Amino acid sequence: MSEQQTESTKKARPLVGVVVSNKMQKTVTVLVERQVRHGVYGKYIRRSTKFHAHDELGALEGDTVTITSCRPISKTKSYAVTEIVRRAGE
Repeated sequence: MSEQQTESTKKARPLVGVVVSNKMQKTVTVLVERQVRHGVYGKYIRRSTKFHAHDELGALEGDTVTITSCRPISKTKSYAVTEIVRRAGE
């Protein structure tokens, strides 16, 4: 990392995923899927990761949301919901 680029100036990479659980208070579980290429066969495989994200916007299950990394809020929560891209019923 260069001297001019410090932790505060780094841009957080946004991730887009689907809310799979909103049963906690101000926390949602977001499933983020990505495609990776198999090393030997070259076929693309879907891989998924679940993140706990802080939610002040009131996202519901099935909503597509954008999350970005933030300071650790709890043991498992270090992402925050920045916008709701699409509601589940639409």
